[in-house]
Formats: sequence, C-alpha cells, structure tokens
Amino acid sequence: MGNFFADIPLSNNWKIIRSIKEGWSDDEKYYIQDDKGHEYLLRISAGNKYEEESQYYNALSKLNRIDIISSKLLDSGLCNNGKNTFRLFTWVTGEELLKKIGHYSEREQYKYGYESGQVLKEIHKIGSPAHKENWAKHYNQKIDKKIELYKHCGITFPGSEQIIDYIQRQRSLTAGRPQSFHHGDFHIGNLLLTPENRIGVIDFNRLDFGDPWEEFNRITWSADKSAWFASGQINGYFNDEVPNGFFELMALYIAVNQIGSLPWAIPFGDKEVTIILNQINEVLSWYENFDQSVPNWYRRLEI
Repeated sequence: MGNFFADIPLSNNWKIIRSIKEGWSDDEKYYIQDDKGHEYLLRISAGNKYEEESQYYNALSKLNRIDIISSKLLDSGLCNNGKNTFRLFTWVTGEELLKKIGHYSEREQYKYGYESGQVLKEIHKIGSPAHKENWAKHYNQKIDKKIELYKHCGITFPGSEQIIDYIQRQRSLTAGRPQSFHHGDFHIGNLLLTPENRIGVIDFNRLDFGDPWEEFNRITWSADKSAWFASGQINGYFNDEVPNGFFELMALYIAVNQIGSLPWAIPFGDKEVTIILNQINEVLSWYENFDQSVPNWYRRLEI
C-alpha cells in the first residue's frame, strides 16, 4: 500500500488511510489524515485517463475560488508508477442530508433546498471550454442513443411511450442553450449538513459540461425524499424568479434521464432495476404521464 501512494507528494506524512466503500463510482476512495490531524479525500482512478480528464481538473480547481463548502481539489497527477491517477481533495465534515432531512419541519426542508439551489447557481458560474460541441447537437445525439438503448434493453414499462413522445416534442428546446461546468450528480444524496448548519457538496466524480439546467435531471432523487427541499432548490437557484421555459426543459431532461436509467441499472442487478422502475412510476405520476411540464410536487414558500 505504501508503494502504491509513494508518488503522491507528502504521502509520507499520512498516518491514517481508510478505504471508503460507499457510492457507485469506479474510483477507489480513501479517507486520509496526516500527522498534523488534517483530513483529506483521496480518489484513485486508471492512469490512462489523466490527459483526457485534464480539462475537468482545471474546472475543479476553479471551485477553490467560489464561496461554497465543497471538496476542493488540492493536487492531482499520476501515481503507482504511472498506472493510476490521483486526486486529493479537502475533506468536508458533516452529516448526510439525505438521512436528516425528514427530521426537519417543512419550512426547514425548504430552506435547506433553497440554499442548495444557491450553491448550484454558484457552481454554474464556472464556464465550459470554448471548444465544446454545440449543446443541441450533443444532447440530441445523447437522446437518440438513450432511446435506442432502452428499446433494446429487454425490459419495458407502462408509460414509456408517453415519455418518449414528450422527449420528441420538446427536444428542440435545447437549441441555443448555454453551457457551464456541471457537478454531474447534484441531488440530496451528495449533500452534507455541516456543523454550522450549512450545505456542503461532495462527489464531483461525474463532473461534466453542459446546459446548466440539465443538472436538475437528478432532482427526482431529492423530490422523492422531500418535495419541499426540491421546490426550495428550484426557487433558490432562480432567486424566486423561475424563468419561462425552465419547467419544460427540466421535464425534458428528467424524461431523458428516466429512459436512460433503465439500461444503466440492468448490469447492477434486479434490486437496482426495481429502484429505477419505482422512480419512473413516481415521475410519471408527478407529470401526469407527461401531459404537464410542472411536477405536481412543486410549490413556493416565503422564507
């Protein structure tokens, strides 16, 4: 193990190295504590991805300039004689908001959702590389691929025709959309509540670039736990002034994510497939089989 980390600067000062098993990432994750008691998160991935991911590392480093509580990139490079890539982050201390949200009042749930929306807005201030492909072209190719994968995955579900019909009707809405840095998996399961009762963001391993509003495709996981939190996230992001066209695009991105989730889940086994099918049913009920663009859980609250 020592040789594995030997190429990482200052790793000789690490006194505690503890593996972290939670999450779906292919990365190996470790909790690190050095001889001065400083805590870190270490992520290890395949070494051949380093050059490919360099633009993402540059974007991650820009998070350090933003006033949010998040895992900040301290260093990255190759280790294990070039066979692996490492990323060393600051450690965010806090409790999983997913496990705590149900203990709060509706107003408090909304307030934490509102703050999470403001945090997401700050993340989206980081721009995308100038050479990125046109968003509409890129995303419409993504739509075609996800629909094709669904049609050949071997599992169907009631309501899939309505979801696909909605996608086909609304896919033109992606034209002219801006692009920014993406967290890539922004929902209540990747948020912490710090000892100071502030929102902290973790797990940027799926980071990407694209339409900032696409990040709301994972709000389904938040709404499942708290409609008040999910509503607060939308209203906080827009400072209570949700623009025309947002809900139609959010519904499109959620619809595409539902169609794509089923083929993704199959390799993980029946349990994960059941979770996804249950969420799809829930989403269909929120959108009245996609006859409407505003989910029935959405609400406003003065805070």
